[in-house]
Amino acid sequence: MKKTLLAMGVLGAFSSLAFAASNVTLYGVIEEGVLVQKAKHQDTTVQLKSGFDQGSRWGIKGVEELGNGYAVGFILEQGFNVDNGGEATGGKQFSREAFLYVTGPFGRLGAGRTGTLSSGAQSNTILTGWALGTGFGLSSWTSAIGTSFSRVDNAVAYQTPSFGGLKLSAMYSNGTSADENKWSKNNHYYGLGALYNANAIKSSLILEAVDHKDATGDAKKKTQYVINYGFEYNLGTVTPMFAYQWAHQDEGKKTHMFGLSAKVAVGGGDLLAGGRYLFGDDDAIGAEEQKVRAWNIGAAYIYPLSKRTAVKAYAGYADGAKAWKNTEDVAMNGYQVYLGLRHSF
Repeated sequence: MKKTLLAMGVLGAFSSLAFAASNVTLYGVIEEGVLVQKAKHQDTTVQLKSGFDQGSRWGIKGVEELGNGYAVGFILEQGFNVDNGGEATGGKQFSREAFLYVTGPFGRLGAGRTGTLSSGAQSNTILTGWALGTGFGLSSWTSAIGTSFSRVDNAVAYQTPSFGGLKLSAMYSNGTSADENKWSKNNHYYGLGALYNANAIKSSLILEAVDHKDATGDAKKKTQYVINYGFEYNLGTVTPMFAYQWAHQDEGKKTHMFGLSAKVAVGGGDLLAGGRYLFGDDDAIGAEEQKVRAWNIGAAYIYPLSKRTAVKAYAGYADGAKAWKNTEDVAMNGYQVYLGLRHSF
């Protein structure tokens, strides 16, 4: 349960007037567990793993009502590693999200650092259709076999109001990681998406591109295009899901990926299970064989000990073929087993 921030010492920079006018909340997630994994041709490893499913983080968010249906809000969120207390992403004070937005009858418009539409992370994501989401290692929809865009800097994001359960989203980044170069030398992200969530149906369609303008020397990357489609149907105790991804980049990956999964209420907790299959080309390999095949299966069980604490168990297996046959990456060839504890506040 998220608690209203009362300790003035935590946010000394905020005046008492600001506290009176705004609803400011401190929140977070701490997840730590033991991960056993083995990639092809590599040794089996056993390690403590922070944020294997949900990234460990703390954040501050606030909303101020302006009247007449308008409000201004912010989200500041930083990731960290439970293992050593260090930053999850070096060099950033708020590595996960730093976002300022305005809401009203027109929808929501904001700017800052945030997750892309298909990232599965942060306040602007609309990804659906995969029960294991973007966590759980090799079973993540954004693992190495697919193509994904995570968080971007210098972003502007807009989402419409709901029209009978349908919301449209648009996002642009003027420089996915750097903003000191002129426009033609920055990488730019473009995203358009639609999310439908009404009755028992939840579905999304997302079109994204990154133009790789900052490529230099021999790295003549072309624009990368990705389409994600997801569908979920809530039957009560069982929610079957379907997901599909098409990715295309000249001199890079050209792939189709399909996923079937389900969320099932079992024994007071949730069982998440799914399987994926990918085929296509990976021209970036530079080898004679550029055809690729890959599949993986995984299952997780999440059992709540309370409203804020849960135990998580997971097992997954991945197998690559063709040009990925001997790739020493657990996301393409290997297995993972995990047992962990998640606490949110």
